[in-house]
Amino acid sequence: MNMYNSRIAGLGYYVPENVVTNDDLSKLMDTNDEWIQERTGIKERRHVVEGSGETTTSMGVEAARIAIERAGVAKEDIDFIIFATLSPDYYFPGPGVLVQRDLGLRTVGALDIRNQCSGFVYAISIADQYIKTGMYKNVLVIGSELHSKGLDMTTRGRGVSVIFGDGAGAAVLTREEDTSRGVLSTHMHSEGQYAEELSLIAPGMGKRWVTDIIEDNNPEDTSYYPYMNGQFVFKNAVVRFSEVINEGLEANNLSVSDIDILIPHQANLRISQFIQQKFKLKDEQVFNNIMKYGNTTAASIPIALTEAWEQGKIKKGDTVVLAAFGSGFTWGSAIIKW
Repeated sequence: MNMYNSRIAGLGYYVPENVVTNDDLSKLMDTNDEWIQERTGIKERRHVVEGSGETTTSMGVEAARIAIERAGVAKEDIDFIIFATLSPDYYFPGPGVLVQRDLGLRTVGALDIRNQCSGFVYAISIADQYIKTGMYKNVLVIGSELHSKGLDMTTRGRGVSVIFGDGAGAAVLTREEDTSRGVLSTHMHSEGQYAEELSLIAPGMGKRWVTDIIEDNNPEDTSYYPYMNGQFVFKNAVVRFSEVINEGLEANNLSVSDIDILIPHQANLRISQFIQQKFKLKDEQVFNNIMKYGNTTAASIPIALTEAWEQGKIKKGDTVVLAAFGSGFTWGSAIIKW
């Protein structure tokens, strides 16, 4: 038996002020509002403004400040940092240490994880293990993404570029003596066989020599833009979402009717709707906000979780299910008793 559980004590999110609508995108590429909404459910997303100085780290820091304040813990009480992102400020070091610096935390450990859309669920799982074993008491978990600077904002790239937005979400997990509440279980999977079906090949040490890049600068080299085999990803996502939600329910002897709220990774509204129909969940049992923010990858679940909590849709005693699927392929779920 665990001596402790981990409980989410505080949540926060931050998104840039700059709203980019589907109509805005139609000025940059051959697309339109109807086409985007029909396929993704997205109406608008947030993009950082050029020259604003906003970064993946700075957005994560803003979300973290709110989460720490709401958790009622002092900065000095944070024992460990976990930062999930696919869009770090630097090739290295990762954003975790930058958060330690910018928040003025003690010289605690900082772990960067690269699990893309599943990043926050993986991060929650890692934080949960550290707290369950008694190693740490308060763990700061951040998911943050700055996609807009890396997208192909032309007709060539529209299949990917209309989907993604910028933003950050954060949670403080803390030790909980009552083992009937908090994170009950987490479940993680990967299938690297399909790694290239949703990927960004360059820059990377597997791609080419930096000197070649500087010499070439070939405008037709699309390996610097994200690639997605959309239909293939969709088909895999709906299967894995279902599996990993069921796995979590079974591990805790719960049934679908026990779910008070499902917070799915906001990849595509059509995926969320497919899962909702498959599990026969009511509208109030599933929280979606992709309409406003697009897909913010590792930030999507913490942003949605924070909004759902702020709107009073999550109450003490509720069974909250987090589920994600993304590049890797990786997928996971977390079952939480609030």
